[in-house]
Amino acid sequence: MDGLLTTLGAATAPLSWVTAVALGALAGLVAAIVMDWPMSRQPDGFVPAAIAAAVVTRQSVDDVSMPELLVVHHVAGLLAGIAYGVVARGLAAGLPDLLRIGGLDLLAHLLSVGLVVGFIYGFFGHLVLPRAGGRSYEEQATAIRGQWLRSALVFGVTLAVVVPLVAPSLAG
Repeated sequence: MDGLLTTLGAATAPLSWVTAVALGALAGLVAAIVMDWPMSRQPDGFVPAAIAAAVVTRQSVDDVSMPELLVVHHVAGLLAGIAYGVVARGLAAGLPDLLRIGGLDLLAHLLSVGLVVGFIYGFFGHLVLPRAGGRSYEEQATAIRGQWLRSALVFGVTLAVVVPLVAPSLAG
């Protein structure tokens, strides 16, 4: 088994910074799009995305249109994916090469997914939501935070799956 890990680790060079960030951006956008389906099935629907869009566009939650909230939601996914790529590549540079597949250091990948998911939940659930204020915050904060947690977990699972599927095709 040790020989297999060494072989897999030595088979490919680590992804470049540019490739890791581009892959993260793509995977983040895909993950945000994947989140649309379970989010639409939640009791509060797209309310969390509407809250984020309301803060970004400086409107009330009730005034945010569906196209606006989808754009903000998908751009946030893309940006979170970029953050994932930066963190994953940075961690990979400092961690020992234990298992690399297609240029992707799996330990750095999994740690980065966890860090990004935690950041997404903390940022939106505890910084954006209170900033939006209003009826949603006063009456539904716990439910909306729960929905943001579930959505962040869907995002993380999608990143955890998509990145290793795409990375081997990008490794040089």
